[in-house]
Amino acid sequence: MQGAEDFFAAMAALASALGCGLLMGVERERRKGDGPFRAFAGVRSFAVATLAGAAAALLGSMPLVAVGAVYVAALGLTAYVRDRSDDPGVTTEIALFLAYLIGVLCVHNQVLAAALAVVVTGLLAARDGLHRFARDWLQPGEVRSGLVLAALVLLVAPLVPDRPLWQGLLHPQAVVRLLLVLLVIQSLAHVGRRLLQARQAMALSALASGFVSSTATIASLGMEVREGRGRARDQAGAAVLSCVATMAQILVVAATVQPGWLARLWLPALAGGAVAAAWGWWQVRGVGRQEAKEGASGHSQLPPDTAMFKLRDAAMIVVLLTTIQVAVQGLTQWLGDTGMLVGALLAALADVHAATAAVLLRGGPDSADGPVIQMALMAALSLHAGSKCLVALVSGGGRYALAVAPGVVAHTLAFVGVLALV
Repeated sequence: MQGAEDFFAAMAALASALGCGLLMGVERERRKGDGPFRAFAGVRSFAVATLAGAAAALLGSMPLVAVGAVYVAALGLTAYVRDRSDDPGVTTEIALFLAYLIGVLCVHNQVLAAALAVVVTGLLAARDGLHRFARDWLQPGEVRSGLVLAALVLLVAPLVPDRPLWQGLLHPQAVVRLLLVLLVIQSLAHVGRRLLQARQAMALSALASGFVSSTATIASLGMEVREGRGRARDQAGAAVLSCVATMAQILVVAATVQPGWLARLWLPALAGGAVAAAWGWWQVRGVGRQEAKEGASGHSQLPPDTAMFKLRDAAMIVVLLTTIQVAVQGLTQWLGDTGMLVGALLAALADVHAATAAVLLRGGPDSADGPVIQMALMAALSLHAGSKCLVALVSGGGRYALAVAPGVVAHTLAFVGVLALV
């Protein structure tokens, strides 16, 4: 009975290896070409390579598996040296070596081997599209931004301590996660601005800026109105749209510092975000028509070397958030609930996300401090709405402030009202 099971397992591994080899080999056969410049490996070579890997693994001899790998690698190296084409590449050679390893993997994990074969085949088939994306579509600033983001994710984040410091006042890993979320969202919005028309691009730009600082976005748009570089209604619409990011980031902060609050905050944030989105979109809906009247193409034209995100701005917001967190925690330890409320209100004048993080760190919604935390959050958001309206008045003048204030107040009341009812 055991012998029959081993036989069927071996046959399944060989069948899986054959399927993986044929899948990769068919794609390579289509690009193999003819004549003296044809590639050295096609459908038969890939199928045999995966079968060889599976057979070597089934024999249970690691030296034999290693010898097979060296032999396939030597074949690829020889083919590359003898290649006389105008554009010699190593893709087929590397793919053949990987096919052998996939054959070995089929003996140990057929699902993983099949998935790897599909991914490799997809990469091989997407050659032209990937080349156009890398050479023509990507811009230098975007490449640099991608490298910075990859370094933060792969190098910096794993090295940051994942434990609270300073008697629980600071959690470095949570701070880094928040920074990464800000950068990823800005990057996605940047890509959207590359692809969409002016009205959608303006909305995405406001959303992306709002994830860094909605207050700074409102001030920047107001200065454009004061300088005559934008209409008050359009800029006010984008300013209110940046408040959608405020609602979304409240959830991001909650998920980062105190996940227990998500169940209590998602509905108020959704209500506030929906009101801000509807109000802002209603105000910016004429941007595309206005540019069409002026003869513009209607598409967002970014400078050729625009970065996908502003690392300095995002880092400044994270530093501000962390500093205010520590300050509010200190006031709370000194004055109790009164200190937390005072600290949250002071923090909200600068940044509502920092105030949110500072008060939520105090405890969960079901803790003894839950009602006080909720009241502090509502008060902080209300005060922050007032500060945004004042910033709009100072930066853009009366017409701009009158266009911004109703949307800011409405979405804040929606959040506070729903949170009070939950």
